[in-house]
Amino acid sequence: MTAPATNTPHVTEGNPVPDLPLRHLAGFTHRWVDADGIRLHVVEGGKPGGPAVVLLAGFPQTWWAWRKVMPALADRFHVIAIDLPGQGHSERPEYGYETHTVAAHVHAAVQTLGVSTYSLVAHDIGAWVAFSLALDFESHLSGVALLDAGIPGITLPEAIPTDPDRAWKTWHFAFHLVPDLPETLLAGRERDYVGWFLKMKALAPDTFDDAELDHYAQAAAADGGLRASLAYYRDAAESARKNREALDRRHLTVPVLGISSSHGSVPDMAASISPWADNVTRLVVPDAGHFIPDEQPEAVAAAITDFIGGCVDGFIADAD
Repeated sequence: MTAPATNTPHVTEGNPVPDLPLRHLAGFTHRWVDADGIRLHVVEGGKPGGPAVVLLAGFPQTWWAWRKVMPALADRFHVIAIDLPGQGHSERPEYGYETHTVAAHVHAAVQTLGVSTYSLVAHDIGAWVAFSLALDFESHLSGVALLDAGIPGITLPEAIPTDPDRAWKTWHFAFHLVPDLPETLLAGRERDYVGWFLKMKALAPDTFDDAELDHYAQAAAADGGLRASLAYYRDAAESARKNREALDRRHLTVPVLGISSSHGSVPDMAASISPWADNVTRLVVPDAGHFIPDEQPEAVAAAITDFIGGCVDGFIADAD
C-alpha cells in the first residue's frame, strides 16, 4: 500500500524558511517536497513500507504538535507529519489558503513521497484541510481522524457567540478576518499572542514549556508566518462554500473518527460530522483541553493505532 520514501524522485532540498530553527525528533528525517508548485516540509519516519499515516497540525502550531505521538506510531506505521502551506518550515505563498487548494498540495506531497494510499489524522485547522481532502481524494484514504475542530461550512458556527463563557474560545475568528490590523498589532508580540492560545486552551496551563512557546512564536514571526496563519481564517468562507458544494454531490464513505476532549472546543466531533459521513466513530479523551495530542499523547496514539489499524484491514479486504 505504500512504498519506502528513500530515493524518491522530485524531492527538493531547499528549506524555504531557513531562519527558523529546525526541531529534531529521533528516528525521523526532515524533507522538503515539491507539492504541485509549493515546497512543503515533511518529517518522516517509522516503518518503511508500512501503512502510511499523515499528520496535520493546526493554529498556532507546526508538525511539532505531534512530537509525542509520532514515536508511538513508528513501530507499526509509516509516519508522515506535514507542515501545511504557511506553517512551520513549509513555503508561505501569498494566496491560496482555501482548504481544497491546500488539500491538493498536501495530497501531492504524499504522492511525491511514493505513497498511494494513506490515513489522515488532523487537528484544528489541519482538520479543516483533512475534511476537504477527504471530499476530493477519498479513494486514496483508508481512514480519517479529526480532532477538536469546527469545519468551515459543516460544523463551524456562522455567528460568533458574545456570551463571555463561550466567546473566549472563538473571538479570534472575527479578529483574524480584519485586513492588516492583526499583523500591525501583533508584530513583535507573537509570543504573547501564541502563548495565550496555548496556555488558555490547554486544560493545564503548564502543558507547553518555554522552548515550545518560543518555537511556535518564532514560526509565526518568521517570513510571513503570521500572515499565512491568518489567511486560513480569511479564506474560510470560500472553504465553506466549496465544502457545501462537494457535499451536495455526495457524502463521505471513508471511516471517520471524531476525537473530542473533556475540556475542548467541540464537545462531540462525531455527532457534528455524522450528518455528512456514513461511517463515524466517537471518542472523547479525558483530562484534556483543545491541544489533545500535546496533553494526552498516549491516548491519542492508542486511538490512532486502533482506528487506523482497523481501517487499513478493512481497506485491504474491500480491495480484495
